[in-house]
Amino acid sequence: MNLNQITVPSQDVVAATEFYKTLGLLLIVDALPRYVRFECPTGDSTFSIHEVEKLPQGNGISIYFQNENLDEVVNELKGKGLTFTNDPEDKPWLWREAHLKDPDGNHIILYSAGDNRKNPPWRIG
Repeated sequence: MNLNQITVPSQDVVAATEFYKTLGLLLIVDALPRYVRFECPTGDSTFSIHEVEKLPQGNGISIYFQNENLDEVVNELKGKGLTFTNDPEDKPWLWREAHLKDPDGNHIILYSAGDNRKNPPWRIG
């Protein structure tokens, strides 16, 4: 089994589209203002946004995008006007993370984990 696609809800797909284009995702399906789909610049996963009348309540959605040049990417994105809630920092689970929100309040985590992403020292089996 392979993860193919993630779809997130949005009340403003146009604004969300611009945000994710700024992050570096590649637009491959444009059915604005209701739906869009992106390719990630590396790997085989796709990411889509669909229009909803009401966003989910509670903690919402967290989306992780991996980049081995995290600090450079964060600086570049700040230069493009994106605001981060947390600058890159090393975490006890051996990842380096930076946090921001998309226009709908979804929690975006940009991170670098190297081999620890799938093979941390505490991996079972």
